[in-house]
Amino acid sequence: MTLVANFSFNPFQENTYVLYDDTKECIIIDPGCYTAAERTQLKEFIAEAGLKPVRLINTHCHIDHVFGNKFVADTYGLTLEIHQGELIVLESMEMVCRQYGIPDIQISPAPGKYLAEGDEIKFGNTTLKALYTPGHSPASLSFYCEESNFVIAGDVLFQNSIGRTDLPGGDMNTLLTSIRQQLFPLPDDVRVYPGHGPATTIGYEKANNPFLS
Repeated sequence: MTLVANFSFNPFQENTYVLYDDTKECIIIDPGCYTAAERTQLKEFIAEAGLKPVRLINTHCHIDHVFGNKFVADTYGLTLEIHQGELIVLESMEMVCRQYGIPDIQISPAPGKYLAEGDEIKFGNTTLKALYTPGHSPASLSFYCEESNFVIAGDVLFQNSIGRTDLPGGDMNTLLTSIRQQLFPLPDDVRVYPGHGPATTIGYEKANNPFLS
């Protein structure tokens, strides 16, 4: 079974995920750790659990999801993996942080590998499938673990809500199509781990999400 550890980081209260299994290999998805204390919290969890980070992945590259990319890459010697369509977003990190008045950022390293729809992300005994879910951002990916019955959804689908579409590269119709064609075909009991806020399930959102009724 694959376990999911969640940390809420930075002023945007972004969810950073560490996924690991009984091999102790782990991957880090969307490290949003911004302060030294947040970086220490992530590092101490990994050390105390005896985990070995082997991959660094972004669902998408808005600033709140990439603050910790450099720290994770440098600390564990990892190469960043994103969808190529998110590169333009990643490269705007410094400009966007200036616009928000966010100081003392650590600029993310460039990606060393591009992920595409349908790719299998493997670590330990775990396999995730990359689902292409644009709309909130130009080329967001979600990651589905069939064996352990969960999906890491980034900022695509939230409990009773959906991702905002008013940022560059966002589009409401595209986002709704992504949810209906990529996420809602998953089993109703699949647990959805979003980029902000509490976890939910596919079935709950089908029945209750006001944006998708």
